[in-house]
Amino acid sequence: MNRSQPGLVLINTGTGKGKTTAALGTAIRAWGDGQKVLILQFIKGAWKYGELKAIETLGKADGRIEIRPMGDGFVFHNKDKESEEEFQRKTALAKEAWDMVKQEVMSDAWDLIVLDEINYAIHFGMLDVKDVGSLIQERPKRLNMILTGRYAREELIDLADTVTEMTLVKHAFQKGIRARKGIEF
Repeated sequence: MNRSQPGLVLINTGTGKGKTTAALGTAIRAWGDGQKVLILQFIKGAWKYGELKAIETLGKADGRIEIRPMGDGFVFHNKDKESEEEFQRKTALAKEAWDMVKQEVMSDAWDLIVLDEINYAIHFGMLDVKDVGSLIQERPKRLNMILTGRYAREELIDLADTVTEMTLVKHAFQKGIRARKGIEF
């Protein structure tokens, strides 16, 4: 990586599948190119899944890629399914993750930082979009960042260099087919 080049900000958003998967593919590409990569996950964390195991294995090889699940599972789109106490607990986890994000971003120790599902944390009021925008602007100029999750805010889209919207056309879940290990988690 040419450390003198300005870093890019990418956003993967939309209703379709593949936002995290695309970010992790880019993370693995950067790792393969000799870069140091950190993936911080705002929602995931309550269970083990394929990409977590794969990246942990890569990281053990040389320490240049790390994934940190910081959440405790999904935040329901319909808050009636989740108690206020449960939502507040998940919000506290998001705020702890945000403190870690600020520290890691400003450390200048990484070439790429992925903020997985941060758009959800902003959408559900767990994080302030202004704080996220400020950090993007204040980051070390060489740092690349990828933000994922539905509901990307215009304020962040305006700051980004590349924005990709995944669009749902059809999903197996609509036919009653549950998520499959190795395909969706």
